[in-house]
Amino acid sequence: MSADHISLIAVGDIAPDREDPATCFDRSRHILKAHDIGFCQLEMNLTERGSRLPQARHAVRGKPSIAPALVNAGLEVVSVAGNHCLDWGQESLQDTLDNLRKAHARPVGAGHNILAARQRVIVERKGLRVAFLAYCSILPQNYWADELSGGCAPMRAFTHYEQIEHDQPGTPARIQTFPHRGDLIAMQSDIRAAREQADSVIVSHHWGIHFIPAVVADYQRDVGYAAIEAGADAVLGHHAHILKGVEFHLGKPIFYSLGNFAIDLWIDKAHAESKSFKEIQGLNPDWVVDFDSAYNFPPASRRSIAVKLNITKKGLIETSILPVWIDRDAVPEFPKPGDPHFAEVVNYMREISLNQGFATRFEIKGEEVIVTEG
Repeated sequence: MSADHISLIAVGDIAPDREDPATCFDRSRHILKAHDIGFCQLEMNLTERGSRLPQARHAVRGKPSIAPALVNAGLEVVSVAGNHCLDWGQESLQDTLDNLRKAHARPVGAGHNILAARQRVIVERKGLRVAFLAYCSILPQNYWADELSGGCAPMRAFTHYEQIEHDQPGTPARIQTFPHRGDLIAMQSDIRAAREQADSVIVSHHWGIHFIPAVVADYQRDVGYAAIEAGADAVLGHHAHILKGVEFHLGKPIFYSLGNFAIDLWIDKAHAESKSFKEIQGLNPDWVVDFDSAYNFPPASRRSIAVKLNITKKGLIETSILPVWIDRDAVPEFPKPGDPHFAEVVNYMREISLNQGFATRFEIKGEEVIVTEG
């Protein structure tokens, strides 16, 4: 790779819930910091204030010390556009943004009103400018920003259930999903404006169907294609807590889910027996609770990836992934090519991409996997 490029590394959902959040990065920090820019999705509020909102399904208060832990691990650009952005109210969102900025992180995708939530973040390295935008489709009621109140930048979607056999009441329906037209237009406008000020535009989306393997909703494809057509170089998906496949549109990658990264999930017996958890657990039949584990997710969630993007003045020139493995202690690590976990992640990415009809190639090259259109 020539000297006139920069490398960006992006990882999945982050929510440390432990005494020292910096220990979440003990096996990954050296690799993350080797890149020019690091990006992640924050899944919690960094606050000591606020009251839990009634529509918050799973809410954990994160320590303000998580912010410097992210920056010290090389993750400077942080999407706050997620379904937990207002779990503890408006003041908790403001605390989160303030704590990130105090640590010299660059939050994106949320703010005190809709204009702030849609504001791009531009990072300059080696004379190259990379713009970031972040949006959320997983939206508890009133979690999105508007003209007068804070929240995340919305990319809402609608669900329609179409009866397939009209003469057979009660039979399964076909599920149709569609993006909110106004949000789609606003997103494309944001991307075009960012493109005028940057050499590359990266768009993050908190979207999709959590815990169900492989399946990508129709609205995600519509939104992903629209982002690329408006000028985005890559779309980075979060929220599903398991990996999803990779698709190329107009030669640019859409990662439908990067899976988890540094995220603790402790579950006690009371929570395991709750109606709310059992509804989610039922989405993945392989999910068994381990009360002694810091990482209570389905087995497929142990597989994850980091996305590496090489960028020049011409934009994105190469896309690759670094396989990630997450064990019971919830500390992610990058297995080497000889490690069985390396091959397991690569084979899984091939499998779930093919499952959704994506023509995507994965070619192992050293300790990375080059991702190209098939």
